[in-house]
Amino acid sequence: MTALALRSLRKRTGAFTASFLALFLGATILMAFASMLDTASGTSGAAHETLVTMASVVGGWGLLLVVFAVTSTLTLSVRQRSAEMALLKSVGATPAQLTRMITGEAAVLAVVASLLAVGPAVLAGRALLGLLHDTGQVPGSVPHAFGPVAVSMGVGITFVSAVGAALLTARRLARGRIADTLAETDSGRLTRKRAAFAWFFFAVALGEAVVTVTVMRDEGSNAMATSGQADIFAALGLALLAPAIVRRAASVLAGPLRRFGGVAGDLAVTGMLRRTGATAAAVTPVILFTGIAVGTLYMQSTENSAAAAAGIVKTSEDRNIETLNFVVIGMVVLFTAIMLVNTLVAATAHRRREFGQTRLAGATPRQVMGTVAVESALLTVIGVVCGSAASLFTIVPFSLVRVDSPVPEGGVWTYVGVVALAAVLTGATAALSTRRVLRAPAIEAVSA
Repeated sequence: MTALALRSLRKRTGAFTASFLALFLGATILMAFASMLDTASGTSGAAHETLVTMASVVGGWGLLLVVFAVTSTLTLSVRQRSAEMALLKSVGATPAQLTRMITGEAAVLAVVASLLAVGPAVLAGRALLGLLHDTGQVPGSVPHAFGPVAVSMGVGITFVSAVGAALLTARRLARGRIADTLAETDSGRLTRKRAAFAWFFFAVALGEAVVTVTVMRDEGSNAMATSGQADIFAALGLALLAPAIVRRAASVLAGPLRRFGGVAGDLAVTGMLRRTGATAAAVTPVILFTGIAVGTLYMQSTENSAAAAAGIVKTSEDRNIETLNFVVIGMVVLFTAIMLVNTLVAATAHRRREFGQTRLAGATPRQVMGTVAVESALLTVIGVVCGSAASLFTIVPFSLVRVDSPVPEGGVWTYVGVVALAAVLTGATAALSTRRVLRAPAIEAVSA
């Protein structure tokens, strides 16, 4: 099975592109922030504290996002190979052999992606340290160091995340019945473990919110330390529940869409109900992007308004916190945007056969494009609604503490901008990748 895994990687490089990109970007982010710990080893005082804070706080948030993204992408990749798994089982492959093959593929991808990410991670770490130099938080004489801490954390976490995600998904597919696997249906059924983790994240988010409005009420901007993490945990919890949310939303909207949406609406609802797991994977980055971006931006604008109202001049610590927040936003925007594009491209490419069958059954390319447009709109709405709900775990408690109101400071255009960016990324990526798939004749797509 090890040899089969290596041959599969060589012959099907395109199918592994999405997983490889997620692992590569994840390793880059992890090593870039971990290099701040290597850099901090030669410093002391305020500079040392700033570097450690940057690595532990922002890097910790990045760790959660990276592990979640890698797991989500690899899970989608393995699920898309259900027919291949069924054929291997039909010729005598055992569940243990299939599991070893898939985990072997993930292990090779993780190692290669981590090693290739070293160069970009060094550049990203230098850019991060340069940001701290420019804001005066770390002396310009402090050089960037990229050493064993960065490499070990990047390679180790990426490897464990990849192998763990592949192992869990492979075992589920390998133990399924051949007939069910060949059907290629993806109900996205919510397992007990997934639900348990989701409620755990919700409990942590709620705990952070409660601590903010009680323990941190008189701590000023220090309340960011607890409230700033709440939206991340809430977004992760909602992302874990995405299969159930998507299935419920599709069921509720099925009637109106089939009645007023024509062929495109009917195909969109049918596809979402049949491929709930893949649809939920596409919703996940929208939830994370919206929840964290909206929560952090409004938290920072509320803090700025509270400080201005009190006549407080920003100290170096205040600038440090603000820099951390904007680094988080930049990291979230970049990583989740790439994750969103990556997931949608992979999911759409896998539907080449489905689109071909739909066209052979009488649907026109324009109707297929309309179907994808309806699906994209639904993905955006579901993701934005869930992400907005997650952001409230940060916005409401922090606003209560800083401005004595559950309503945050800041204009509505901040929210509109985040939503618009999410919609543009989702719609444009889905449209472009679908148009590319439709270039092939329907009969070729079906026989591929």
